[in-house]
Amino acid sequence: MASFLCHLVFLSLALLASANGFTVPLKRVHRSPADFSHPGTPTCRWATATICAFLYISVGTCSDHTYGFSAYIAHISVGGQKLGVILDTGSSDLWVVSSNCTGIDCSGVAKYNATSSLSLSSYNFKLAYLIGTVSGSIGFETITLGSYQITAQVFAIANETRGLNLSSAGNSGIMGLSFPLSAAIPATAGKTILENMFAYFDEAHRFFAFRLGRSSDDSTFSFGQLDSMLSNSTNDFTRTAVYTGTGRHSTLDYWKLPLHAITLNSSTSISSFTPSRVSGSATPIAVLDTGTTFILGPTKDVDAFWAAVGASRKLGSGQWEVQCTRAVAVGFVLGDEHTKREYVIDPEDVSLADGSPEEGWCTGGIQASDGVNSGDWILGDAFLRNVYVTHHGATAHQPPQIGLLNLTDPHSTLARFQSERGHDSSDPISGHPQVYSHQGHTHLNAPAICGIVLVSAFIVGALLSLVAQWYMQHRYNVRKDSTMS
Repeated sequence: MASFLCHLVFLSLALLASANGFTVPLKRVHRSPADFSHPGTPTCRWATATICAFLYISVGTCSDHTYGFSAYIAHISVGGQKLGVILDTGSSDLWVVSSNCTGIDCSGVAKYNATSSLSLSSYNFKLAYLIGTVSGSIGFETITLGSYQITAQVFAIANETRGLNLSSAGNSGIMGLSFPLSAAIPATAGKTILENMFAYFDEAHRFFAFRLGRSSDDSTFSFGQLDSMLSNSTNDFTRTAVYTGTGRHSTLDYWKLPLHAITLNSSTSISSFTPSRVSGSATPIAVLDTGTTFILGPTKDVDAFWAAVGASRKLGSGQWEVQCTRAVAVGFVLGDEHTKREYVIDPEDVSLADGSPEEGWCTGGIQASDGVNSGDWILGDAFLRNVYVTHHGATAHQPPQIGLLNLTDPHSTLARFQSERGHDSSDPISGHPQVYSHQGHTHLNAPAICGIVLVSAFIVGALLSLVAQWYMQHRYNVRKDSTMS
């Protein structure tokens, strides 16, 4: 049965796909949060880069306030039915709500109705996000994305959702675009939609690209080609191999890059971070995730960041706010030792004007979360709005890669921010200019420290022994000379 389904998949792609790929518009919509009236941090059983693909506050703690943020939605066809989904590089599964989902949480959105082309499997499906869950069954259906049609694509039919508040954005599900290892749908059930798409394209066109804009209609998603309004060649991008770790710790699960430093107005560089959670990594690892609104990092690092920025405060919920006039150009230095460079983000993405209920204060675009288990930092939409990103599948000659093209000019955006927000009366950010090509540092564990101490003690002991031998020989020679005379 599996081989028959695979045959159908590739037959359909070969007949209906354009060799040059496609570009489709993404719609940016504002969304309100799910119910945050119960403080606390729910347990996330799903090991994903996306702290919560639907969370409008993806910061690892609940809040008593209501915030309004945004999502980017594309329309796909599932069994001939048009449905809006969030394209999420922080997960790998495709799921949509079905007509059997009758709860309040999934009301007011378009739902999938079973068709004659639907084939159900014996597998059940369940995802538990930081806040909210989705559950249902797994089946196979004809999926159309852009000009591409995939027959018998495995997907999940969500018969129940809780805590996701789908109607706030109007989306009917999620299309995951990360690697198969992070999928909740078992590999034995079928290949992910990304696997099937990559398998069709030749090596030169085996990539997809995101441009996340600021208005409702200036965002695009491309597969096999670039948005010609932004670039005509992948050579324009700085490309880095997806970080997988080394040796037995090597894992290809999410779109990851090493993070070397964070810069403030290009005058101060923060390059001392808490030890990476990723085994074998000397630097923090950042995950690119279109399904998360914020930039997320370890609490100690984020606290140090806002302390350096100044004009900020930490609420009892753990969330950071910054004075809305605080003007700072923040840069992230990303890449490996050969490709690392600074990517600056717009001050508007550091200070989110629609976030705080108190006048004069804005929600910080960089928030703390110690619940990230796929890496150390999550670079969500607040970062991704400032770059054009390509995601390249593996070829016979190279591993999967990430391409980044910086779209934000730090000088013009800072000037525009100050013109719109007003004068920043806070103390200027001070610091000595530092080279942001941070080489990383290795965090020593207890056995390593003990080993260094023992080796040092051995060397010191050996030196003392040599000194003692020299001294005894010297005294012997002096005595000998005295006797002879």
